[in-house]
Parts: sequence; structure tokens; C-alpha cells
Amino acid sequence: VQLQASGGGLVQAGGSLRLSCTASGRTFSSYPMAWFRQAPGMEREFVAAVTKVFNTYYADSVRGRFTISRDNAENTVYLQMSSLRPEDTAVYYCASSRRTQGMAERDFIYWGQGTQVTVSS
Repeated sequence: VQLQASGGGLVQAGGSLRLSCTASGRTFSSYPMAWFRQAPGMEREFVAAVTKVFNTYYADSVRGRFTISRDNAENTVYLQMSSLRPEDTAVYYCASSRRTQGMAERDFIYWGQGTQVTVSS
């Protein structure tokens, strides 16, 4: 399984960015997908996830500002980020679960290379 993330960049506080992650190597539509992030000096944290039936889950810190979606025809998962804050600055990683059911963080074992998001104040 290979994941390729893109779309990061530098944006002012209050701005928007859309991250994309394209997967290959297996049937994309069968597996949950997620975004995680890691800020400097911090542990990696969950941001958002989408199941194979399009149920979505969000961290409290991003709910209402970020939207995760997936396009199974394009084998791509997106993270639309709005109302960005300086504390959203991090490397964002897409991940894919090894299981078709469930959303346990330990099951997200396939990772993209990360894309940097920097929000200036």
C-alpha cells in the first residue's frame, strides 16, 4: 500500500487549505482512511477519519473547521481545512487502516510521507 499526500503550504490565520492523499496497492474503497498530524516537539495526534461507508470522525480541536472526504473513483482522501489557526501548524499524514471495519488508531499502519502545513499569525 502506498500513500502520497500533497497540498500543504503556508497560509495566514483564518485561511484555508485542502490536503489530498492518493492511495494505491489495494482496493481503496474497502478501508477507512484518516489524517493525523505532528507538531514540532509533540506527539502525533488524530485529526479526522472516514469509514468505507463515509461516516466521519473528528478531533475536538478541528471539528467544525475541517472536513474529511473521500473519492473512491480517484482513490483519494481529502482534508479541507478552514479557519486555520497557528496551532494547526504541523506535518500532516494520511493513513490507511489494515482492517475494513473499526477505527482503532493502532490499525492505521499504512502512512504517507507527510505534508507540511504552516499557519502564520
